[in-house]
Amino acid sequence: MAEEVREEPKLEEKVLLIRRVSKKIPGGNYISFSALVVVGDKKGKIGIGLGRAQEVPPAIKKAISYARKHMITVPSYKNTLPHEILFEYKAAKILLKPAPEGTGLKVGSVARVLLNLAGIYNASGKIIGSRNQIVNTYAIMEALKRLKPRI
Repeated sequence: MAEEVREEPKLEEKVLLIRRVSKKIPGGNYISFSALVVVGDKKGKIGIGLGRAQEVPPAIKKAISYARKHMITVPSYKNTLPHEILFEYKAAKILLKPAPEGTGLKVGSVARVLLNLAGIYNASGKIIGSRNQIVNTYAIMEALKRLKPRI
């Protein structure tokens, strides 16, 4: 009997943020860590995860596990975005625009990492209103979910 071998797509993982969270409880402080991780295959699939644990490595592991389970497909057109998108999520406003070949990623903060792992290499954009990296990451993911494929 020949065993069926399923090839796992090569996923790249990138830790965007590690936060030390301290909470007051009776008897002292409760300290935990939260990790924000992006997972992508550079072929249009991308996922983000937020993991919390008592120490950093388990938090990263939980975030990666969550990100792998909740991946989305991002449409692209000639290594760029299929169309322009202006999106509001909580306090963040996201503007992403397609760019011609050779432009590179002219976006700041977490947007560059997300688009790169999604396989989009030419785009420009702006994040307005929020400096919170977690909110910005979720805002960009929501904007990427709303992109429509171009034929």
